[in-house]
Amino acid sequence: MNTKDIVYIALFAAITAGLGILPFIKVPISPVPVTAQSLGLMLAGSILGPKRGALSQILFLGLVTLGLPILAGGNGGIGILLGPSGGFLLGWPIGAFIIGLLFKKKWASLTPTTAFTYMVVGGILVVYAIGTLWLSLVVKISLTKAWVGSMVFIPGDIAKALIGTTTAMAVKGAYPIIKN
Repeated sequence: MNTKDIVYIALFAAITAGLGILPFIKVPISPVPVTAQSLGLMLAGSILGPKRGALSQILFLGLVTLGLPILAGGNGGIGILLGPSGGFLLGWPIGAFIIGLLFKKKWASLTPTTAFTYMVVGGILVVYAIGTLWLSLVVKISLTKAWVGSMVFIPGDIAKALIGTTTAMAVKGAYPIIKN
């Protein structure tokens, strides 16, 4: 890993933190808020690739664990990661890794449709699989109830996947970072 890699990793951790400045929306039926921050993992994976994308989200979560108030609403600390939304957050590095892996694999032939599909797979399906399992365990509800309750977040995450796709495709054309 060189200095450029470290800068990219730190930059995308900062982008994820910066997305937390945008107001979050509290959903009455869920202890998990709607935030713009999951866009950060989608951008990190798609622009940096699997390793650097995942590392940027690990760095971000490390800073959260240390108590920095960089989650939406100015939250931070280990308690957040151990709470109902912790599984979704812990899924971010894995989601970024999966997105990066898929992008890297199809880099030369990547289309907006394929890119969007990859955003949904890594940024929604993977993160939700981890997050709803965690939510079910922490809140002590059935996995089905946790999954159904999480469905309220899908429209917002689809919008973030569209924004992430547009951004990633623009960066791919102007300043490709991922190499085959």
